Amino acid sequence: MTDPSEGAQIDDVYWRDEYTPITEDDAFLERIVAEADLPSLLTALAALTGDHTLIPAELRPPLPPVDTTPPAHGGMSGPARARARELALSALKRVRDDRLTRPRLLEPEEARTIVEFITGGASAEDAALMMHELDLVTRRPGAPTWHIDEVAPDRDFEVAVIGTGMSGIAAMYRLKQAGVRFVAFEKHPEVGGTWWANTYPGVRLDTPTFGYSFSFAQRADWPDAYAEGAEIEAYAVEIVDRAKLREHIEFDTEVISMTWDEASATWEVVVRRAGVEQCRRFHAVIAATGQLEKPNIPQIPGQDDFGGVQMHSARWDHDVDLTGKRVAVVGTGASAYQIVPSIIDRVAHLDVFQRSGPWTVPAPNYHDPTPPALAWLSEHVPYYGQWFRFQAFWGARTGRLHTVKVDPEWDRTDSVSATNLRVRETLTAIMREQWADRPDMLDVVVPAYPPGGKRMLRDNGVWAHALHREHAQLVTSPIERFTSDGIVTADGEHHPVDVVIYATGFRASDYLDPIVVTGPSGQTLKEHWNGDATAWAGISVPGFPNLFLIQGPNTNYVVHGQFHFMIECGVEFTVEAIHQMLRRGAASLEVGQETLDRFLAWIDQGNAERAWGQPQVRTWYKNSRGRVSQVWPYSHLEYWELTRGADFDADFTLRPRPEASS
Repeated sequence: MTDPSEGAQIDDVYWRDEYTPITEDDAFLERIVAEADLPSLLTALAALTGDHTLIPAELRPPLPPVDTTPPAHGGMSGPARARARELALSALKRVRDDRLTRPRLLEPEEARTIVEFITGGASAEDAALMMHELDLVTRRPGAPTWHIDEVAPDRDFEVAVIGTGMSGIAAMYRLKQAGVRFVAFEKHPEVGGTWWANTYPGVRLDTPTFGYSFSFAQRADWPDAYAEGAEIEAYAVEIVDRAKLREHIEFDTEVISMTWDEASATWEVVVRRAGVEQCRRFHAVIAATGQLEKPNIPQIPGQDDFGGVQMHSARWDHDVDLTGKRVAVVGTGASAYQIVPSIIDRVAHLDVFQRSGPWTVPAPNYHDPTPPALAWLSEHVPYYGQWFRFQAFWGARTGRLHTVKVDPEWDRTDSVSATNLRVRETLTAIMREQWADRPDMLDVVVPAYPPGGKRMLRDNGVWAHALHREHAQLVTSPIERFTSDGIVTADGEHHPVDVVIYATGFRASDYLDPIVVTGPSGQTLKEHWNGDATAWAGISVPGFPNLFLIQGPNTNYVVHGQFHFMIECGVEFTVEAIHQMLRRGAASLEVGQETLDRFLAWIDQGNAERAWGQPQVRTWYKNSRGRVSQVWPYSHLEYWELTRGADFDADFTLRPRPEASS
C-alpha cells in the first residue's frame, strides 16, 4: 500500500498496488457479469485495460432523475445491457488471461473520457469536481499542494482539532499532509464520534455503504449493503491507524472553553482530563464536534417520578436487559426505525409514541450482505469497488433534490409540486400494501407533510412488520406526563412501562455547546448567535478569527448529497485558509459580515424553495426562530464552487501578526 503521508502520488489509505488474480473459468465469469452493475463494470474494465471500445457512447447509461428508487444499471435498455454483458465478459476474460492485477493511473484527459461515460455525460464543471473522488487520476485535487516547511518554515503554528469523528479525522489527515502541527482532543476513549457513541440495537447506515467513505479512504471490502454501526466505527479506527494519526490525539479529554487572546493571536483552550483542567494555546481551532452529538431529551412532567429506566438512543445502557419488559420508544425517526424491529422479539410489550410518521424509501436489501458479485469484483478487478463508489457518489450529487423543489403555484399542504405529489402517491401505495389488513391505520402511518420535508428513511418492510405484532402499539396521542410506573397520554390512557427509550434525536442547532467560546470582543459565540447559528459555508463566523467549523450551520443533506464530500470540502477550505495566513504572514483570518449576509440570503432563499422549508413542516432542521439552520439546499457542485472559489482578499479579513510575535 502506498503511504500518502510520505508524499506519494496516491492519496488513499486503502490504496492497493495488487489485486487477487482471476483464476475462475468462463462459466463463473459469465455468472459474475450477469449479476454485476454494468456501468461500473464497463468503466472499471476500460480504465484497467485502456480499451475505450468498452464504453461506447451508445451504451452510456441515461441515468434518469430518481423519484424514489434508482433504475438498475443506470436505466440502460435491455439491448444495451445485453451488449454490455458481451463486452464485459470478453474484457474480464482478458483480465484473467493477461493477469492484469495492478490499477492503471489515468491522465486527466483519459479520466475525463471515462467519467463522461459513467456519469451519462458530466459537464466540465461537474467533471472537475468528480476528479476529486477519483484516485486513479494523476494530479487530482484534494490533498494540499503546499507544505509548511516550504511556505513558512520558521513560523510557530499549531492547530487544535476538537473531536475525532468523521470531520475530525478528515481535518487531522489533511493537516498532517500539509505538515501543520496539531493536537486533537477527544472526550471519548476512542475515535468515531457518533459511531462510537451510538451502539443501540439495529444501528446502521441509512445510505448505501459504498457511498459512505472519504475520497482518501476508499474501502472496497464492505461486508454489508448498509453497514452496521460497528463497521463504520471500525472504519474510523482503521483510517486513524493507517494514516498514523493516533499519536496526535489526546483521548478522554474534554474541551471546556476557548478564549481568543488578541495580543498573541491565539486561542486559549481549556481542557479537562481526569478532573484536572489545563490551559493550552493554539493559533487556530477546527471544531469538528458535529451536529448529531448532544441528545435531545424532551422535558415531560413527572420524569423524575418514573421508577423505571430512561435512556436516549445515543446513550444506550447495555446493562439493561429488555427481555420481558414493557418498553416505550418515544419518537419515530431514524433511530427508532432501527431500534423497534431489533427489540420487538425480546420485549413483552412495546408502545411507540409518534408525533408524525416517517416517509420511507424502498430498500429491499437494507439488511442484506454485499452482493457476492460486487464483493468478488472488488477483490479481483483492480479499482472496481472504487468505481462502484464513484457511481454512487455521482447519483448522490443531486439525488432526489428535484422532488422537493417547491412550485410557488401549488396549493396543497401535503406536497409541494406535481413531482412531489407523485412521490407521495408512490410511497403511499407501498404503505397501503404493508397495512392492507389494517386500512384504519393509514391515516396514522402516512405522513401529512410533504415527502422530503424530513429525512426519508430506508424501508424493507420491517417497521410495518414490527408494528403489526400483537404486543406492539403505535400511540399518536401526545405524552402528557409520567407516573411512577408509566406514561399518561392526552387522551387519558395510562401506558404501563418499565423502560423508556428516547429516540428523539439531537440538539443539532446548539453547535459547540457546552463549550464556551469567547471572541476578541468578549462576546461568546452563543451570545453572538442568540439562538440562530450562522456561518459562511458552515465554516467561518465574523468576529471569531481562526475558528473553523466543520459540518457547521447549513451543512446537512436531506434527500441528496454525500456526507464525506461536504466534510472534505470544509476541511480543504480550512487548510487553504491556514495556507493563506502562513503565506501572507497573517496572524488571523475571518469571514466578513457582508460576505456572510450574502451567503445567508442565498441559503435562506434555497431552503424556502424546498419541502423542509415550508411552514407546515415541523423538523429539527429549523431552529427556535423557525429558520432552517441545519440544511444545505443546493447541489454538491455549488458547495464545491463556494469553498473552492473563496476570495480571500475580498471576502475575508486577514490581520497582521502582533509585533511581539513577528
